[in-house]
Amino acid sequence: MHTKNFSVYRTLMMMVLIAVSLLFIFPFYWIITGSFKLQKVAIQMPPQWFPTDPTFANFKELFINPAGQWFFNSIFMSVASMFLVCLTSAKAGYVLAKKQFSRRGIVFAIIIAAMALPKQVVFVPLVRIMNSIGMYNTPWAVILPAVGWPFGVFLMKQFAQTIPGEILDAARIDGSGEWMTFVRIVTPIIKPAYGALAIFTFISTWNDYFLQLVMLQSRSRLTISLGVATLQAEMATNYGVIMAGAALGALPIVLIFLLFQKYFASGITMGAVKG
Repeated sequence: MHTKNFSVYRTLMMMVLIAVSLLFIFPFYWIITGSFKLQKVAIQMPPQWFPTDPTFANFKELFINPAGQWFFNSIFMSVASMFLVCLTSAKAGYVLAKKQFSRRGIVFAIIIAAMALPKQVVFVPLVRIMNSIGMYNTPWAVILPAVGWPFGVFLMKQFAQTIPGEILDAARIDGSGEWMTFVRIVTPIIKPAYGALAIFTFISTWNDYFLQLVMLQSRSRLTISLGVATLQAEMATNYGVIMAGAALGALPIVLIFLLFQKYFASGITMGAVKG
């Protein structure tokens, strides 16, 4: 009887999970299919659930605008931020976890406190700083503020703490310097953390609409998120073009997650067990 009840419970839970999954997938499906529909088909009632006569006209119309440049801008900013955040966070986290120095606890406490600070609070000084160094309205005005991400330092410190000190001591005895120890010993061990942080950073930078809106002014320097927003104002009734822009903006996020999914899953699991 107990086995039968457990089987019924698993079946019900599977049905609930499938229903919830379909609920979350449907908006993405609607955007993708809508990007291949002409305007008259996109707004017809009852709706056409699958495009019977798919067209690339929306994407052609989209790229008449500088959508290609917007897409490249988003890719460059997100990839550059991802690389720099992973590099600086890994070094800072390793130092905080494995090096003894004065006021280490205070430094880490400041980083934790910075995680609770709303980003909007620092926008005014950020704009003034970027303007004073001549980087306002450039991609670096979006990239550089992301480099000192407190969450990245916190995540890497938690992973670096799991590295046995004996391994690091053995590397130093063998004559390995600090840099080579970090590259050859620390980096392979915390590779899952790199994968998790890479996904977080890429998605955070890609979707950081407010920072991009404040820092970027020229039309040619906009990201795909800002560009699609301008299209909504310029082509308020052309839902096919708007959906094509939304699909183009969502594609890299899906690809980057699939690329780092293995490291992301193992990183979260390691953090849950050892962190």
